Amino acid sequence: VQLQASGGGLVQAGGSLRLSCAASGRFYSINTMGWYRQAPGKQRELVASISTYGSTDYAGSVKGRFTISRDNAKNTVYLQMNSLKPEDTAVYYCHAYWSAGSGTSNRDIWGQGTQVTVSS
Repeated sequence: VQLQASGGGLVQAGGSLRLSCAASGRFYSINTMGWYRQAPGKQRELVASISTYGSTDYAGSVKGRFTISRDNAKNTVYLQMNSLKPEDTAVYYCHAYWSAGSGTSNRDIWGQGTQVTVSS
């Protein structure tokens, strides 16, 4: 199972970016998916997560500005980032829990990071 992320880049403060992350490989189900970020010198932190059924959770610092969504048919999660601030600059990583079969325990996987840089 692999996660392939895309969509990072350089944007001015107040701008928008949309990140995508697609799961591929052999799996029974992709469960909760999420986005984390890690800024230089800081710990990796949860940005947003979304369950299979669409229940979402956001870090307080991004509520009202970022929106996480998913397309279960495409096993893809998206992060729409609006009103970006310089403090949103970080490497963004997608994450997913997946299972190999009915009734089996969740495993987790990380995608490669994608750099988001917001200039002031």
